[in-house]
Amino acid sequence: MNERPDYEDEDKEGDGDFSDMLSEMRILLPGAQMLSAFLIILPFNEGFGKIVHAEKLLFLATFFLSLTSLVLLSAPAIQHRLMRPLRDRERFKRIATRQIVAGAFSLAVALTLGTDLVISEVFGPVVGIATAAVMAALILCFWWLMPAWLKRHDAV
Repeated sequence: MNERPDYEDEDKEGDGDFSDMLSEMRILLPGAQMLSAFLIILPFNEGFGKIVHAEKLLFLATFFLSLTSLVLLSAPAIQHRLMRPLRDRERFKRIATRQIVAGAFSLAVALTLGTDLVISEVFGPVVGIATAAVMAALILCFWWLMPAWLKRHDAV
C-alpha cells in the first residue's frame, strides 16, 4: 500500500504552484490590510477636515485602490473555498493569477498615492510628489521589471 502524504499527490497534479500562489497572497494581503486600516482611520483624525479638496480626492483614489487590492488579492482564496472541488484547476490558476496581478497593481498604485498623501502633508507637495515618484520607481523595478528581466534571461 502506498502511503504518501496528500501534498505529494497535489504536486504531482501540478498544484505546487497553487500552494505557492496562496503563499504569495499571504505576503501581499497584510500590506493591503495595513494600508486600508490606516486609510480607514484617517478621516476621523482632527486635521483631516482641514486638507484641501485635491488632497481629499487623492485620499479617495488611494482608499478605493487599497480596498480594490484587498478584494482582488483575497478573491482566489474565497473562490477556491466556494468552488471546491475544482473541476478545471489549470483554468482556475490562470484566473487567480490574473486577479493577484491586478490586486498587486492596485496595491502598487495605492502605495504610491499613499506615499504622496502622507509626505505632502508633512513636507509639502513637491517633496510628496518626488517621494511618490521614487516609491513608484522602486515598485516598478522590483515588482514588474526585475521579474520580467529575470524570466527573459532565464536567470531564475
